[in-house]
Amino acid sequence: MAKKEKPKASALPKINAYIAGSGKVFEEQITDTLEKNYMPYAMSVIVSRAIPEIDGFKPSHRKLLYTMYKMGLLTGLRTKSANIVGQTMKLNPHGDSAIYETMVRLSKGNEALLHPFIDSKGNFGKAYSRDMAYAASRYTEAKLAPIAAELFRDINSDTVDFVPNYDNETTEPTLFPVTFPSVLVNSNVGIAVSMASNVCSFNLSEICDTTIALIKNPRAEISDTLKGPDFPGGGYIIFDADETEKIFDTGRGGFKIRSKWRFDKDSNCIEITEIPPTATVEAIKDKVVELVKDGKLQGISYIRDETDINGLKIAIDIKRGTDPEKLMKKLFKVTALEDSYPCNFNILIGGTPRVMGVREILTEWTAFRKECVKRRVYFNLNKKKSLLHLLRGLQKILLDIDKAIEIVRETDDDSEVVPNLMIGFGIDETQAEYVAEIKLRNLNKQYIINRLKEVNELEADIKKLEEILGSDRKIYAIIIEELGEVKKRYGQPRRTEFIYDKEDDEPEEDETPDYPVTVFLTEHGYFKKITPLSLRNSGEQKLKEGDNLTRIIETNNRAELLFFSDRAQVYKSKCDSFADTKVSVLGDYIPSKLGFDEGEQLFDMVITEDYSGYLIFVFENGKVAKVSLDGYITVTNRKKLMKAYSEKSPLVKIIHIIDNTEILLSSDAGKSLVFNTGMLAVKQTKNTEGVAVMTLRKGKIKLAEVITDQTRDSMRKLVVKNIPSAGFGGKALEEIIQTKFDL
Repeated sequence: MAKKEKPKASALPKINAYIAGSGKVFEEQITDTLEKNYMPYAMSVIVSRAIPEIDGFKPSHRKLLYTMYKMGLLTGLRTKSANIVGQTMKLNPHGDSAIYETMVRLSKGNEALLHPFIDSKGNFGKAYSRDMAYAASRYTEAKLAPIAAELFRDINSDTVDFVPNYDNETTEPTLFPVTFPSVLVNSNVGIAVSMASNVCSFNLSEICDTTIALIKNPRAEISDTLKGPDFPGGGYIIFDADETEKIFDTGRGGFKIRSKWRFDKDSNCIEITEIPPTATVEAIKDKVVELVKDGKLQGISYIRDETDINGLKIAIDIKRGTDPEKLMKKLFKVTALEDSYPCNFNILIGGTPRVMGVREILTEWTAFRKECVKRRVYFNLNKKKSLLHLLRGLQKILLDIDKAIEIVRETDDDSEVVPNLMIGFGIDETQAEYVAEIKLRNLNKQYIINRLKEVNELEADIKKLEEILGSDRKIYAIIIEELGEVKKRYGQPRRTEFIYDKEDDEPEEDETPDYPVTVFLTEHGYFKKITPLSLRNSGEQKLKEGDNLTRIIETNNRAELLFFSDRAQVYKSKCDSFADTKVSVLGDYIPSKLGFDEGEQLFDMVITEDYSGYLIFVFENGKVAKVSLDGYITVTNRKKLMKAYSEKSPLVKIIHIIDNTEILLSSDAGKSLVFNTGMLAVKQTKNTEGVAVMTLRKGKIKLAEVITDQTRDSMRKLVVKNIPSAGFGGKALEEIIQTKFDL
């Protein structure tokens, strides 16, 4: 490498000195690079952006609401949203669009919050609609909602800390001294780096009652006062006592929310008026249309969105004779009309994210609110002490007002007035300043006597405030009183109701059309499903050049299909998922239809209606595994299962049996045997290696076939009573096997 020359001053006039080591490459561990460059960003996202704090707000929410408070929008008329967004940029440098999106979600018009903090006018979109976009900020107007007053009560009484904004031109609060646990009253969702937060909303009255109960008794039973989540969109929560307790205790878990609906007999129409908070009208409509087109949903003739100024409404016209109860039960299972809401109560406490249950969150909020009340009391105490101190000085002037006037009048220099009053009456500088600033018209005994009447009141107030500071019980009493006021002023009935549904315990009725079909599978992986009528009226099977049929099975349209690949994976499907076709078409290419991995090929197919029986896996090394077919049942709708069989030896054959039967094994070394599958123990794991059935000194298994009634007599000499066995050989035997199995 050529030696790096020092740059000339004339070429780079802004560089005053040669930078040592510039242009050199240094080795550094990737972990060190990530720690220096990525960790600060990750921590910033966690602490300053995505995770809410104990007051219930993220920094973006707090900056917006505080700006509106400083603009005087707690009272008075609304102002243009663009004006609010512009003012907020003094605290939030992330751009106007991000600020306005935050504002939209906090607004009454968007209907995303149980208790919106912004009173809006204009089109703010809807939380339940994907396509209903909000209007631009220049068209909408907003002000703070009345409940926002609870966020800023006593914010100017040193209840919370203030920090400089990003350019040090002003300050902003680090938290709001909110008088109720807003962290649990309004839902909050955030995705940070390596963690997330998902806090659902609860009814304000229930939260206030629960907080009061926990203050009075930290061991109080939460479920006595807090029934469960409450959402602005209403709906029904399918109540699960164990899951609810888990959420209350740990902050993690989930619950199901079901839409609210009614049936209009006159129009033969189902009207859905409330949906889960995780769903949108458009997503529900699209899913229903898709299911109807695929033939998986019967009885629906039309679906439309009738949402208007009166609120959400999805109308579903049903065909005559369709049972609306059964149809809705089906829709709840296959669409977002019933959906799960996951809970992850991750809250920042002192800058550290913590996942907490309801009890712990309310305990932390109470501690936070206790500190706010103490700081407010201390602030008011100092103000009253300062005023009392001034009035003490005024009290001394009452003894001789004329003397005070004479001192002021006889003093030649203005700067000497305060020192002379201090000397003349024995008061300190602060008291003297206060006396000197009194207007001449107020230097009468009546004014001074009236002011001095406040002394007794101030002394009583100071004593009371000092008692409060010295007693946690009295501070808690203040918090309880304020919670009671909030509940009385802003509490509202529950919107989300509870149902105790037992329908999930009932077996789901299979609505798949049931009729006989014949399925065909080819060596290259093509699949056809043909009805008997079509098969009778058809000609020769159309196959790809060089392809051959490997499976021809008569079954029905409700049968389940298990497609085993050459990579020990099984792909599950149903006959109903394939369209009825004809012999004149190639059929569906299974690796493409079911999304096989790149280069993965189909090995074999197993058909079952009830997952009864066993699968016999025969491997080249002479081992055979017997696995119960019901081990491939999945509770969820999983389409792909890994480790479907052992990969330690190449697979020769998969045989589905209902009862124990006899199977012929033959090796390429000329050895053969027949064994009964009853000799094999049923294995619990699908990818078991199996047990040795044929002992191979050389060669490998090349054939595995079930012994039928037609072949049993000729194979009688090959039956073994114990395994493993070396088998039997001979050319005559080989010829018999080749003849019987068309080899």
